[in-house]
Amino acid sequence: MNSTPVQTQAEDLAALLSPESVVRAHEPLARRTTLRVGGPADVYVEPASEAELAAVLRFCAERSLPSLLLGRGSNLLVRDGGFRGVVICLCQPEFSRITIRGQQLECGAGARLKNVAVEARRAGLAGLEFLEGIPGSVGGALRMNAGAMGGAMFEIVETVRVMDPTGEIIELRPEQMAVAYRSCASLRDRVALSAGLRGQPGEAGSIDRRMREFSEKRWSSQPAAPSAGCMFKNPAGIPAGKLIDELGLKGTRVGAARVSQEHGNFLVNDGGATASEVLGLIELIRERARRERGIELETEVQIIGE
Repeated sequence: MNSTPVQTQAEDLAALLSPESVVRAHEPLARRTTLRVGGPADVYVEPASEAELAAVLRFCAERSLPSLLLGRGSNLLVRDGGFRGVVICLCQPEFSRITIRGQQLECGAGARLKNVAVEARRAGLAGLEFLEGIPGSVGGALRMNAGAMGGAMFEIVETVRVMDPTGEIIELRPEQMAVAYRSCASLRDRVALSAGLRGQPGEAGSIDRRMREFSEKRWSSQPAAPSAGCMFKNPAGIPAGKLIDELGLKGTRVGAARVSQEHGNFLVNDGGATASEVLGLIELIRERARRERGIELETEVQIIGE
């Protein structure tokens, strides 16, 4: 049977990498995002090392293939047509290490934020408790300057190691990066490999208490149903969730996509929702905010694909 162009791309890429790397064609992305919607990636790859990641990036550049870095799939909405290109996930052990050096944690881009918070607690380091409740990885949190419970990622970052599309690695400090509210433009065309995160010595009991308080607050105010996290950035003057609540939109649905009753800024998948339904609900909310309040809501979630 003849190979399709996508299968050929996957086979050619796999031939460049070791058996430890994972390469698959037509990989469904719905099961790799927390919202559980979206079509397939043409090619999906989990490189086993930084050298193999560099080989993947060069392969994409040489063939003019779009690439997408995928963390744990939160803060991401993939359209129903999927992604035409190569999706790269840094979930292999090489990218998930967390090492304590004094008051700094050296964390791979694939390390889960919850694990970072737990390791900081174990080392008696405070200031990273807010990471416990963010369902993502270090790399995704850097790309989005993720935040929760009054803390934001780049408030604790000292250094970031990044790789450019040619495979060259450099280390940057936050002041050398274009960091803004819920974004870091410097990582649009570079891959974050790891970050040095700063903690402060703290008492184990108080660190543990803050983490439990944050966890309880999160579970009491956020939905358990599949979502992408907060859908909209907070506009000036009012939190997006409060605005959506005041507009009377909690519980509003398009198909199986629904505005959460627990938190107006969360759109949930009640089971079997499509990306088109979620996008329809986003537009319904934006139109109401524009018409009734003159507010232009901007999505915090990254929307990609066809």
